[in-house]
Amino acid sequence: MANMDNRSLVPHNIRDLSPYVAGKTIAEVEDEYDPPQISKLASNENRLGCSSHVQAQVIKAMQEIQDYPDPVSLQLREVLADQNNVSPENIIVGAGSESLIANLCRTFFLNNEEAITANATFVGFFVQANIRGISLKKIPVTDDYRYDLDAIAGAISGRTKMVYIANPNNPTGTYITRSEFERFMRKVPEDVIVVMDEAYYEFAQDVSDYPHSLDFDHNNVITLRTFSKAYGLAGFRIGYGIGPEHLINEMSKTKLTFEPTTTAQAAALAALGDTKFLKKSRDVVKKGKKRLYRFFEKHNVEYVPSISNSVMMILPNTEQAIAFTQAMIEEGVILRRINAFGLPNCVRITIGREHEMEHFERSFEKILEAQEF
Repeated sequence: MANMDNRSLVPHNIRDLSPYVAGKTIAEVEDEYDPPQISKLASNENRLGCSSHVQAQVIKAMQEIQDYPDPVSLQLREVLADQNNVSPENIIVGAGSESLIANLCRTFFLNNEEAITANATFVGFFVQANIRGISLKKIPVTDDYRYDLDAIAGAISGRTKMVYIANPNNPTGTYITRSEFERFMRKVPEDVIVVMDEAYYEFAQDVSDYPHSLDFDHNNVITLRTFSKAYGLAGFRIGYGIGPEHLINEMSKTKLTFEPTTTAQAAALAALGDTKFLKKSRDVVKKGKKRLYRFFEKHNVEYVPSISNSVMMILPNTEQAIAFTQAMIEEGVILRRINAFGLPNCVRITIGREHEMEHFERSFEKILEAQEF
């Protein structure tokens, strides 16, 4: 097929868009480096896997795979509504948080409106806003890598339609407190939608001043949650949003009709029923973070304390971050350099199982001794 100039066919915001580059897969690392052990600590998946209850329900759901999924995920929405003390009409289910972010961008923006967020937060929001051609104000995080809510509130203009806040934040693991959230919401006009992305909510439940967004009565707040992290269902792609019925109704109009899949809905229902697995997942993360903090302090490595399932380490410059992640991947430890998130000198480490954290420490000390970064 002959090549042609696509400038007249493709909008400029798409032409200028850089494709999202995910962390390397285990198969890629096997092919490229063939290390004796591989520990995937890059993408904040649950390294325990998922609940044993999931497999049986997915196999059962496969018997109906020839039929389209329930387009409104009614059974799942009813269970989620009961758990969160809301009505099913307050819930929308989608193929992961990023699909819901895309839905938000499709539903609520006109061409001359803008969104505001931090410069170092979930890159998925950047991507979806850019795809839609939305003007995006990125407010710098504070010196301790937290959302600058006063600066965000001060940046709101007559064109602002949405503010996006990941809490806990990805990739920093920091969070805004209950009092900070309350003070911020008093400054936000009622016609500005505040999206609270709580992808790591389950890991923050024990934090006393964490603001569970559903505890507040706001008509302009939409909360996003996912089954990809604590529940270990990243491969199924399923998440949900909770908000005022009038906003959820509008999102339902632009939702892709038959998402998520039948098997994803079955997996989510099974996962919700296994509270023991969820507790175990949280305990592994809590223990692993304490271990990693001690290791970093022993080696004088700068890091940011986290309430999510990962920890961000800070290197002196971008070059050292590149060298470090490359040396680690050659040892079979897959990490995430977070330049795409706006922090090119930082690296995110997912908390894994004990043998994976041992692999991280062993590899770290090996390359440190060899002065490879």
